[in-house]
Amino acid sequence: MGSHRRLAPSGFDRGASVAVSFLSVAAAALGAVPAAAAPYDDTRAEVDRLYEQAEKATEAYNEADERADELRDEVRTARDRIARQQQRINSMRESLGSLAGAQYRSGGIDPSLALLFSDDPDDYLDKASRLDRITAHQAGELKELQEAMRELAQDREEAAGKLRELEKSRKAVAAHKKTVERKLATARRLLNSLPDTERDMFGRASRSGRDSIPDLGSATAASGRGAAAVAAARSVLGKPYIWGANGPSGFDCSGLTQWSYAQAGVSLPRTSQGQRYAGRQVPLSEARPGDLVVYRSDASHVGMYMGNGQVIHAPYPGAPVRYDPVGMMPVSSVTRV
Repeated sequence: MGSHRRLAPSGFDRGASVAVSFLSVAAAALGAVPAAAAPYDDTRAEVDRLYEQAEKATEAYNEADERADELRDEVRTARDRIARQQQRINSMRESLGSLAGAQYRSGGIDPSLALLFSDDPDDYLDKASRLDRITAHQAGELKELQEAMRELAQDREEAAGKLRELEKSRKAVAAHKKTVERKLATARRLLNSLPDTERDMFGRASRSGRDSIPDLGSATAASGRGAAAVAAARSVLGKPYIWGANGPSGFDCSGLTQWSYAQAGVSLPRTSQGQRYAGRQVPLSEARPGDLVVYRSDASHVGMYMGNGQVIHAPYPGAPVRYDPVGMMPVSSVTRV
C-alpha cells in the first residue's frame, strides 16, 4: 500500500462552490515535480502527495456533477409544471372569452329593458346571476395561476442560474483533474527513473492485498442489503480505478461503494462525503462486513469493510479494486447503511 495512506488529513468542505477555491489551494500545494530522479523517499512522498490531491479533486468533481444532475431534474420538473399550468390557463381564457361574449350580447341593451322583453324573466335572472358568479370565480382562478406562473418562472431562472454556476465549477474541477493527471504522469516517469531495486520496493508497498484474497474471518453483514453489497464488491475485485467512474467496468472510491449498494437496491450519494452520512455511525471496533469506512477528516476516501480488519476499495489511478488493511490511512468514521 502506498505511503500516501499515512499523510496527515487536510480540510475539505462540501459543496460545489468550494471546488473553485480548492483549485488555487491545490495548485499551490502540488508544486513542480523535480525533473531529475529524486531519492527514493522523496520520490515516493511526491507520488503519494499527488495521489491524495487527485482523489480530493475527483470527489469534488463527483459532487459538482451530482448537484448539477439534481438541478437539471429540478429545472425539468419546473418546466413541466409551467407547461401544465399554461394549458390550464389557455383553457380558462377560452372559457372566459365565451363568457365575455355572452355578457356583451346580453348586455348590449339596458339590463332592465332586457328583463322587460325577456320571454322568461326568471330564466334571465338566473342565468345572469350564474354568469356573474362564474366570471368572478374564473377571473380569480386565472389571477392565481398567473401568479403561480410568475413564481415558477422565477424559480426556473434561479435553478438555471445555479446550474450554470455548477457547470462552470464542474468544468473547473475537470480542468484541475487534467492537471493532476499530468502530475501523475510526471510522477510515473520519476518512478521509472529509480533504480530497479527501489522501484520494486515501491511496487511491493503499493500492492498490499492486491495479488491474493486475505482471510476475511467469519463475521457476517449486519443486514441482507449489506451482504448483497459485499457480494457485489467482491465480484469486481481487480477492476481498474477510473476517474469519476461508478461501474461496472471501472470505479473511483465512492463509485465502487455506490455501485455495490445499488446492486443491493440501496441508493447511496455519489461522493464519499455524502456516503459518510448515509446511515448510522458505529465504532470501528464494531465494524461488520458491508459497513462503509470513511477516511481522512475531510472524508475524501471511502472503502467497504469486509471483515477481519480488511476493506475493499478503489485506491487510486493505476491500482485496481483490491483488499487492504482497514488502518491503511486515518479512519474518520464508519457508517452502517
